[in-house]
Amino acid sequence: MATSRKKKRARAGRSAPDPAGGTHESHGEGRGLAAALGLGEGTRDHVTILAGTGQNIVGLGIFVLATFGMNVVIARAFGKGSAAFGQITVATQLAFVVGAATRFGMDMAAVRRVAIEVGKGEGGRSRAVVRIAVRVALAASLGVAALALLLAGPLSRLLHAPSSAYRAAAAALIFVALAQVYLGGSRGLKIMRHTLYAYWVGQSISWIVLTLLAWAAFGRTVPVTVLAYGASWVLATLVAWAFWMKETARFPEQLPAEQGEARALLRYGAPRAPAALLSQALFYTDLFVLSHYLRPGDPALSVYAASVRVAQALVLFLTAVSYMFSPFVADLHERGERDKLNGLFKTITRWTLAGTIPLLLLFVIAPAPVLRVFGSSYDTGTSWLRILLIGQIVNVSVGAAGFILIMVGRTGWDLAVYATSFAIDLAIAIVLVPHLGPTGAAIAQATTLVFSNVLRLYLVWRYVGIQPYNRYYARLALPAAITAGFMAAAHGMFSSRAWPVDLVGTGAVGAFVYLTAFLLFGLTPTEKGALMRFLQRNPA
Repeated sequence: MATSRKKKRARAGRSAPDPAGGTHESHGEGRGLAAALGLGEGTRDHVTILAGTGQNIVGLGIFVLATFGMNVVIARAFGKGSAAFGQITVATQLAFVVGAATRFGMDMAAVRRVAIEVGKGEGGRSRAVVRIAVRVALAASLGVAALALLLAGPLSRLLHAPSSAYRAAAAALIFVALAQVYLGGSRGLKIMRHTLYAYWVGQSISWIVLTLLAWAAFGRTVPVTVLAYGASWVLATLVAWAFWMKETARFPEQLPAEQGEARALLRYGAPRAPAALLSQALFYTDLFVLSHYLRPGDPALSVYAASVRVAQALVLFLTAVSYMFSPFVADLHERGERDKLNGLFKTITRWTLAGTIPLLLLFVIAPAPVLRVFGSSYDTGTSWLRILLIGQIVNVSVGAAGFILIMVGRTGWDLAVYATSFAIDLAIAIVLVPHLGPTGAAIAQATTLVFSNVLRLYLVWRYVGIQPYNRYYARLALPAAITAGFMAAAHGMFSSRAWPVDLVGTGAVGAFVYLTAFLLFGLTPTEKGALMRFLQRNPA
């Protein structure tokens, strides 16, 4: 058995060509960018990840704006004092969260298995693998959707919303799951733009358009709005499927799935279903405990919720990088190229932290004007926001450790981390919130994030043998310190002005100073050399 495993590893470790026909368009773009920057072939992975990350950031930005715009449209359409906005939010979020569980980890399984097959030069097997993953997600989704249809009546009485809204949500969760599996396959090909087009841009904007059309045709009601949400996911699924079929049609030979593939996917995905639920619950556990102890109508609940939302914005760059990094992890780990994976992990984590530092400094130095975006009274949450930022910056500083565990097949440990973290967050919140209120909730979340990320870092080191730090990581300290000084001075100068002036002025000064300081002191020798070659080849 050991000998055959070694032979398989040796075969997998051979240099494999890219799929015929240029299926890896993102890799082609990586070669073009690398050539433009004057970089060697070995940097292609870095450039591909960087290009995909840029697409992710644009897509996430559009998604956030479109979602916010849809919230405004719904709130204004149903009028002040209406419960419709809350009912629609609960129904659509229920569909999204349950859909995250019913895809049964098949989205991440698709990323991993497709990346591995392409890395071995057997990309023609990708369709067969994703076909099985889709069937698993469809079976799980149909079962849960049927149960949700049966429970629509009790849910409507419990949550005081029309039962037809929950029936529409039950149908929507099926397509929430299927779309993500097809997009996972595309990410396994190291193509990010499909997620951008079908999900972050396509689904969010189509929901707005379909809702307006449905209101005009059938009336402005909660069930119609939720049904339009489901229709947007049907459209996203069709677009994701079309992209997937187009890309995989370029493989010269369509291969069948390996024997036992379905069983392997089920074994991999089983821990991901509860982990996906727990990952969503972690964002709201301390908030739920706080809502239980605060008196009804206490504005502190809304202020704390806004603080949580702001702190979560810190992981925007981490999310963007992790989505692109994941298939590289699966591919390199399967081929036994640990040194290359280790170097890539270090570079990606440093990039992630470097891209996050300006936003972190703005939130720490000028939290009041940041929170006042939500309303004039929201600046009371400045201390809670600063506590929450402690947990989030640790989250960012360890990089994509959680994605690495998933991509190397350690989904059981990923579930264990989430389950333990959920228990810790709940326990600390129950103990502290009655005495400290929102401060206790913030401490609970920050403590949980620190614990979970340190544990993930340890598990990655133990099972994969890599870690994200080197001497270049410390180079970020000087640009951060210089920027903090200038931002503090700018905030002191603008604080007497209106809060938008303070926010924009402090942020603009910080962005300019940080970019300058990073280019002078934060670049590695390789990055500095690439920049100089690029400037020489492209003079102003």
